Amino acid sequence: MWRRTYLFLVLVRLWFALSPSYLHPDENFQGPEVIAGQIFHYPVRHTWEFTNQHPIRSVFPLWPVYGLPMLLLRWLWIGNGNDGEIPPIAVFWTLRVLMFAISFVLEDWAIHELIPSPRHRRVAVLIVASSYVTWTFQTHTFSNSVETLVVAWCLVLIQRIVENPHRSSFLASAVLGFVAVFGVFNRITFPAFVLIPGLQLLKYYWKNPLSFMTIVFAGFSTTLFAIALDTAFYTSHSITWSDLIRNPVLTPLNNFLYNIDPVNLAQHGLHPWYQHLLANLPQLIGPAAVLLFTRPICSIRLYSAISGLVVLSLSKHQEARFLLPTVPLFLSSIRLPKQKSALRIWLGSWIVFNLILGTLFGTYHQGGIVPAQVFMSKQPDATQAIWWKTYMPPTWLLNGKNEVLTTRDLMGMKGETMLEELEKIATCDTPADRRNNEYLKEKNGTYLVMPLSAAWLDPYLSNKGLDGLRFREVWQCRQHLNLDDMDFGDDGVWNTLARVIGRRGLGIWRVTKSCPK
Repeated sequence: MWRRTYLFLVLVRLWFALSPSYLHPDENFQGPEVIAGQIFHYPVRHTWEFTNQHPIRSVFPLWPVYGLPMLLLRWLWIGNGNDGEIPPIAVFWTLRVLMFAISFVLEDWAIHELIPSPRHRRVAVLIVASSYVTWTFQTHTFSNSVETLVVAWCLVLIQRIVENPHRSSFLASAVLGFVAVFGVFNRITFPAFVLIPGLQLLKYYWKNPLSFMTIVFAGFSTTLFAIALDTAFYTSHSITWSDLIRNPVLTPLNNFLYNIDPVNLAQHGLHPWYQHLLANLPQLIGPAAVLLFTRPICSIRLYSAISGLVVLSLSKHQEARFLLPTVPLFLSSIRLPKQKSALRIWLGSWIVFNLILGTLFGTYHQGGIVPAQVFMSKQPDATQAIWWKTYMPPTWLLNGKNEVLTTRDLMGMKGETMLEELEKIATCDTPADRRNNEYLKEKNGTYLVMPLSAAWLDPYLSNKGLDGLRFREVWQCRQHLNLDDMDFGDDGVWNTLARVIGRRGLGIWRVTKSCPK
């Protein structure tokens, strides 16, 4: 029975992996977009993490996670006789399937290895596999999702070394040295999760100095390679040994120094120390939080999750996705209620919780952005695009169109100011704009992309005259929910929910203006 249930949950995970939800811009801009520009030469946008005078993002972990699959895809594409570059949307879905695969294989395998009891192992695997976090965040290209797998496998390697002290651990130590450095260059928060479990290695390596030398050599070699790769990426000329010695690019150090400065963190939002514990963790694991405090299982997994939670709570900027590595660790460290009635209640609440949040984050959350970019890439007249009240769109999906298409992200700019910006770049209204698709033959076109729930613009959208701006809707996607436009203060709770949920969707309008003849 549990095998059929597990297989069903794997299929659910795959279904969400193939859904176009967009959880956060970082899932594109901190990974795939950078490497796609390197391999396929798509015009891309490098965010401030990569353009800063002291860059804080390493490209070292991006190459094995995203670069190798892209290179393999390009090889297969050319090998099958296809001409031209691979469409970016094909690369996008390939990476989604890849994230599903490594989540399915590596995360579930790690949980299987970390739990010795067959009975508890089956329960833990099912709980982790039925979590909406596994369905959604772990199938998206987040550095946090990669960190989850790195933490889990570091725990597996530590457990293998400690529990088999009489067996040779050279291979496990070498792999652990590589994976640990990989984890640090992926996210500087990684050491927080292996701090306590790593203490178990002190006694073993004291008695086995050759194994200690192995892990040190592997870690040192990986560090040198990562620094060389980052230095080459961020240096405009071909690097020499002198560059590596005198001007190495140390992205983990830059990242650490940036994140301990409160002035920098204030630009991203400051939170109280208890944000992770009281808000973010319950948001991620829901009803499991109750069992975590009432029926925990003391293990290396629990200690790793607690150490990570405590250290991350010291930071003043706290987002829920920062806790992704703790989710499988906490969920595999709880006991289910013994009483049948309590068990039914908990299971019911667990299923409802994950169905609601899975549907929200896996299907509707900013779900129109990726299809909208694909649509814009096929508009021959598009030269200007304004995105309003949405997440920043991934420009690499424009398939080279952004060489002629300027994309501007106005975020939550006031409506009046947004109209002023549109007025500056809107093309003149012509008779062709009033016929079916004749406007596509124009040389220039201005487009507005915004949620259907942006009711402020309603009076202007109905304008059919020749005075002022004229809006023509050309595309719509109902599978889009914009949670960043919640104005409870002015509209009230019910009216806000009715607007955001009832008018869910993303639309694209071609914008023109009347010009003097």
